Amino acid sequence: MKKTVPFLLLLVPLMLFSQKMGKNKKAVLASVEKHKEHLIQLSDSIWTLAEIAFEESQSSEVLASYAEKNGLKVTRGVANIPTAFTATYGSGKPVISILGEFDALPGLSQKTVPVKNPIIEGAPGHGCGHNLFGAASLGSAIAIKELIETGKIKGTVKFLGTPAEEKYFAKVWMVEAGLWDDVDVNISWHPGANTEADVQSGLSLIDFIVEFYGQAAHASADPWNGRSASDALELYTTGMNYYREHIKPTSRIHYHIQDGGQVVNVVPDYSKIWVRVRDPKREVMLPTYEQVKKMAEGAAIMANVEYKISLVSGIYEMLVNRSGGEIMQRNLELLGPITYTDEETTFGKAIQKATGKPEVGMDSKINPLRETQELPGGGSTDVGDVSWNVANINLSVTTAPKDTPWHSWAVVACGGMSIGHKGMIYASKAMAMTMLDLFESPKLVEKVKEEFRTRKGDVVYEAMIDGPPPISEN
Repeated sequence: MKKTVPFLLLLVPLMLFSQKMGKNKKAVLASVEKHKEHLIQLSDSIWTLAEIAFEESQSSEVLASYAEKNGLKVTRGVANIPTAFTATYGSGKPVISILGEFDALPGLSQKTVPVKNPIIEGAPGHGCGHNLFGAASLGSAIAIKELIETGKIKGTVKFLGTPAEEKYFAKVWMVEAGLWDDVDVNISWHPGANTEADVQSGLSLIDFIVEFYGQAAHASADPWNGRSASDALELYTTGMNYYREHIKPTSRIHYHIQDGGQVVNVVPDYSKIWVRVRDPKREVMLPTYEQVKKMAEGAAIMANVEYKISLVSGIYEMLVNRSGGEIMQRNLELLGPITYTDEETTFGKAIQKATGKPEVGMDSKINPLRETQELPGGGSTDVGDVSWNVANINLSVTTAPKDTPWHSWAVVACGGMSIGHKGMIYASKAMAMTMLDLFESPKLVEKVKEEFRTRKGDVVYEAMIDGPPPISEN
């Protein structure tokens, strides 16, 4: 009897796994495994190309071509954006969409080594893991397509190739073009340093350019004939920095000086600064934005110059959907955590050492679903705008060591090797399983949609853009 009990105890998890993992879920997992090497090749190609916002022509085509090869109907250049596309399969309801990003960040070129070592100094790199993002999501879409094709489920799967998330937030124009109007539920994920069904929000954001126009003059011979655009720029940044003391602790103001003059012996007649204002709540962010705009006018008056403010775009905070998060959570628990080789753990610890973090390695454990924070920190994403137009389910999956600085060379290094690859394949499986649950259960779809309607309430979505996508600005 003593020998039998441990054996039976070992069988219990296997029996439970077998009961929960139905034929269709096994099929989507098998599909992702079947396409695994191709998905890794897609990701590595995009990692190597490392194309920045609105310039992702080759990266976009890598994904679009593979979608076509696998029987999805591809429409390129949607929303008047050359690198945006859709890939669909099936007909009727439900319509479940999935997002795929693929843009890189400037200046983050990096080899797949755990110390800073660029491939090309100053070139772009995937410091946010978007090479993994698009490839994983397309793998999920193909897995669902194959089930629809065999008649095992009914409905429509819609993959959206979404460029320029890092700079211009192309999804805002894609929302305005109505690309989610027929969608019931949207699925998204993001590479991270942990694995969880993501039920946290993010920061709303407004993104704008301020330009000052003065009068050039010789900086020594007759500076009194000049009106310095650089003076206005300095006065403006000083005003914003003093204002930081008087905004909500949750708000953020940051900027990048793009032109402060060209030479030292000329009073500059032109200057340019790129400014962002953020807050977890759009209704708090907007008044701060209005005040920062007034400061530009004040700086122009003090320097006796003209000024111009140009809106780039703005994005909403994420509208959380806990009902969707619960579905994703169950699938994460069914999959279990990612496992790593000794070599991968060593690589992760070396990354942590190089970036001054505790050398604890990888974190892929599946935690319980967290409570949604009222005022989260972190960054911003144009997925927020999607989430105010359709119910959205979000996922984070480990693709880099714990506490890795994001938007850094360290993320680039992991995204081009097996640590990133493992996270990508895991995300593809988790999202395919979650999409399958929705296709198989109209009640789940309605539950997720009902929470979306309740949380949105009477808010009327208004896109924060002024004109067409600024493709030529790049």
